[in-house]
Amino acid sequence: MAERQQTKIEQNSDRREKSRVEIGDVRYSDDPRDFGWVRENVPCQTACPAGTDIPAYIWAIMQKKHSLSYEINREANILPGVLGRICSRPCEDQCRHGLPGNGDPVSICHLKRAAADLKDGGHRLNESLYAPSGKKIAIIGSGPAGVAAAHDLSLMGHDVTLFEREEKPGGMLSYGIPEFRLPREILNEELHNAMRLGVDLKTGVTIGNGKGEIPISKLQNDFDAVLLSTGCMTATELPLRDSSELEKINKINNIEYGFDFLLEMHRGVKKQVGKNVAVVGAGFTALDCARVALRLGAKEVTIHLRTTEEYIPVTQDEILESKSEGVTLHGLRTPIALNADRNGSLSSVEFIQNRLGGWRENGRRKAIAIKDSEFNIKCDTLLIAIGQKSVHDFLDIKIELDKWDNAKTNETGMTSVNGVFAAGDYVDGAGTVIEAVARGREVALNIDVWLMGKARTKKSVRIETVTEPLRERAFDFIERGHMPTLDNEIRKNCLDCEVEVGFGDELTHEEAKRCYLCNLDYKIDIDNCIYCRACIDVAPKNCIKMVDGIDINQDGTYGSLHETSKWDQVGAIWIDSNECIRCGACYFVCPTKCISITRNQIVTRET
Repeated sequence: MAERQQTKIEQNSDRREKSRVEIGDVRYSDDPRDFGWVRENVPCQTACPAGTDIPAYIWAIMQKKHSLSYEINREANILPGVLGRICSRPCEDQCRHGLPGNGDPVSICHLKRAAADLKDGGHRLNESLYAPSGKKIAIIGSGPAGVAAAHDLSLMGHDVTLFEREEKPGGMLSYGIPEFRLPREILNEELHNAMRLGVDLKTGVTIGNGKGEIPISKLQNDFDAVLLSTGCMTATELPLRDSSELEKINKINNIEYGFDFLLEMHRGVKKQVGKNVAVVGAGFTALDCARVALRLGAKEVTIHLRTTEEYIPVTQDEILESKSEGVTLHGLRTPIALNADRNGSLSSVEFIQNRLGGWRENGRRKAIAIKDSEFNIKCDTLLIAIGQKSVHDFLDIKIELDKWDNAKTNETGMTSVNGVFAAGDYVDGAGTVIEAVARGREVALNIDVWLMGKARTKKSVRIETVTEPLRERAFDFIERGHMPTLDNEIRKNCLDCEVEVGFGDELTHEEAKRCYLCNLDYKIDIDNCIYCRACIDVAPKNCIKMVDGIDINQDGTYGSLHETSKWDQVGAIWIDSNECIRCGACYFVCPTKCISITRNQIVTRET
């Protein structure tokens, strides 16, 4: 039994080697098992919509190579300094350091920002350019999806024209996110860097059907491809008890949609709020509106949620900072009616009490209204921030829409109109910045393939030999670092004072040490293993196992390990990468030196 399983393991290894190309101490592989290993064993990178190589950039920080760390980030997410401040951090939810018994997740997002903050002042951006293709592409909307696509397509040698209706690029990065969360000098620098290599940016230009506007049909005639990345340009209406209540939103003074409130403020309109502000909503926009209201002079600001705060799609840091500034969150309530005083100004909002129900398709909890539980909350300003949606009235061509009224695209990102593509929130509905960047880059690659008639790049797994363990067991016991913030007394009246002041050099390097460097693959050479169990005895976790076989999934990746405690059935001593914390204890104790280490990364290569 053991011999048959060992032979099977050896045969699998032989087949894998045939799909690798060796270059010195670095090999490139197209084997699905190598791709599967990275996707399974580097969960933070897999969770990142843009596929950021998180262990690689944290390892660069550990070596104090901040500029290199910044470049590794920029290869994937284009705007590291921006996303290091405002990313929704799906990677941290999957960090192995946050699993039970391992402590808290690594502050991945704060380290991304630290790389941007600490990079050399004379840092030089390194990017590979293709020769001019002669192809012209029009991109409508300079939000994160549009900018990401424009960046990649310009590097691919295409002539890119980026149209933006506002006076500044950036979309909701510039007009939706307050400066105390995203300083404009950081945003403007990274937007400039993303568009510096051939993007023709035209601001203050509206694409549409009105007088002085440019119709899509003209762009179709003038360009080889058109990309719609206009995002979600209007607020989602607040559903109330009946139609008469809906009419009050436009008739009662001091009621405003949060999307328009922030947009107009960043256009330069002087905004005012009352002393008692109520915000309805559960996302970043709701929190931003509440924090802005405090800085505009509100004495009491409350956010009202349909469910409870543990189920809202924002980071815990944002909730904490909002509360520390004086914002109060109230859960399990839905607005159903609006009340005005004799002067036509808002006096109160009527809510109905909810209870938590089951789970919705998007992973959030349902809110179920409780009969006869209505109550009123006094307020003199209401900001409605329950979401945004896409609009299509600017189109003079007809594209197919999906059931959510978003642009419908095929697997390449092309709409129902040939040569017209779409990406970002315009396709997916209101999402996160990192999702928009990822979708913009995906569609850029597909546009390039469509224009050039072939793929000019491909994904491979880069496998590099590592000569010794790169972290110490003691690093596992470093507590998660917390972001230093500006004093409340300073920030409360300042709209452009950044609240999070940055990790700084010392805290950055302590936090970087906590990363398990999950892209390191510790492997036992079964031909040289003498089955002494020394590695098993020294392992701090249940990460080294005796197995009699390993499942191979349909896609060629490794599946479950079949453990055994019987020596006559052992096919191999196997390191379970899912449990391994890369401490190196097994490597140092092995008497035959049969344990090897490689760094495995998914990279893009020219075909």
